[in-house]
Parts: sequence; C-alpha cells; structure tokens
Amino acid sequence: MSTAPLPQTAPALQRHLVAEARYEVIPMKNLEAQIDFLPAGCSVSVTCSPAKGIAATQELTLRLQAKGHLAVPHFSARLTTGPDHVAELAAWCKANGLTEIFLVAGDAPEAAGPYEGAVDWLRDFLGTDSGVTRIGITSYPDGHAMFDPSVMHEALHTKQALLAEAGVEGFASTQMCFDADQIKRWLAAERKAGLTLPVHIGVPGVIDRTKLITMSVRLGIGSSVRYVKKNKGIMGRFFTPGGYDPTKLIAPLSKVGAELGIEGLHVFTFNNVDATAQWQQAQLARLS
Repeated sequence: MSTAPLPQTAPALQRHLVAEARYEVIPMKNLEAQIDFLPAGCSVSVTCSPAKGIAATQELTLRLQAKGHLAVPHFSARLTTGPDHVAELAAWCKANGLTEIFLVAGDAPEAAGPYEGAVDWLRDFLGTDSGVTRIGITSYPDGHAMFDPSVMHEALHTKQALLAEAGVEGFASTQMCFDADQIKRWLAAERKAGLTLPVHIGVPGVIDRTKLITMSVRLGIGSSVRYVKKNKGIMGRFFTPGGYDPTKLIAPLSKVGAELGIEGLHVFTFNNVDATAQWQQAQLARLS
C-alpha cells in the first residue's frame, strides 16, 4: 500500500482505495489463465487453504514476486506444525526478501500442531529474525461461524498489542461482508474500544452471483452467505447482469473512511482476475 497520507475527502479516498486495491488469489489450477491479468506491480495476497497447504502458498508467492508483484503470503496457524515450523517460515521470508505477511488462524478442522489460533503463532513469529516489517491480521465485522464475538474482539486487540510491543507495523483486514452499515458499526465500536490499526476492507471482486455464493460456501464464509440469503432484496441492488459490483460497498464506506481509519481495499477475486482488473480500470477512469 502507498505510504502517503490518506485522502480526506470521500471521492479522493474512494479513488485511492480502488487504485491501491490488493488482489487476493487462490493457489488453484484456474488461476494459471488469470495471472497475466494482474495489473503490473500490484499487491497480491496469496491464500492458504487446508486443501493446498502452506507450501502451495509459498510457491505461488515466489512466482508472483518474480513477476514484479508485491506478493503477500497467508500463513495459517492451524496448518503450522510447531515453533520449528514457524522458525522455518520466518527464515524463508528473510531468505526471499519478504517484508509483509498475512496471518490467519485457518479453517483446518484439526490443528496440525499446538496453534489453535493466531495469537500464539504471532507471538512465536515475532520472536524470530524474519525480516518482516508488516503483518496483516484478520477481523470479523459480520462475526465468525465458530467463535463468539467477544473472543474475536479479544484476539484482535491482543494481536494489536503484540505487534506494538514488537515494533512491527500491522493492519487489520476484514472478512468478506456485504453489509456496509454493519462494517461501519463494527469499526466504530472497535475504534472506541482502542483499535488503532489501519483497516483494509474485504470485498468480493467482479464475479457472477452464483459463483460468488458457491465459492463463499466452499471457503467457509458462512456469515456473509447467511446475510445474502436473509437480505435478498438488498442484495438485488448489488448485482448486475455482468455480476457483482464492488462499488456498491466501496462508495458508502469511502464517506466514513477518513474518520474510521480505512486504509485499503482487499479484493477477493476468487481467481476471476480479468473481470476485476477491468472493473478497477473503469472505476479509475470514472473517478479521475
């Protein structure tokens, strides 16, 4: 992301968010035909799934880095076998010049080692010589299917404290959520409770409605899917014949972005990179 001060007006912030959007991709075969549609030098977040494992994330991260992208690997705490594995990942980051990672607890039904969640993993990683200077962490405006909101709140603030103690820059990236008002309510409450980390808003890229819901279920994004099903009238305004349009969420959030500390946009492409890149260019032209 850009290190320049964030714009203060809604139109300028909206353009900034779109221009600096981070593309999330999944290490799957269907990505191969889409990689070259990534904008030159853009930031790319590489997911880590129980099916593919951390090694697949590492391999794709290095491929994207070699193409000139700012590639950010997701590390899953529940897929990490123990402190030695954490140290290996840290050494891999340093050896390959990676300065940013994104930490998730992960959706594996059983943890591969002692890390049931991300807090202890983060504590161990911060004790290594990784060369990493920026770490993203998860946040859940729409709740989590497996945990009480109070648990997620405490984990978020504990991770913020660990990053601050270690002197490492951090940010919180939100789950995919279709409800702009819910995001605003959640973020305002977290700011009041002491959250100071910059926030990246997670939104789906341009994608067919059926595929969006199917992929959401496949990836375990239960709360957002329930929101879709409960709010069919609202969701009708979010979809066009060409698919979902992220602008419907970005525009209202841009109006409160400066006061709520919204720094970035995390776009879940579901490997539909081409359509999302076309949307980004069209939006930048419109917002110029």
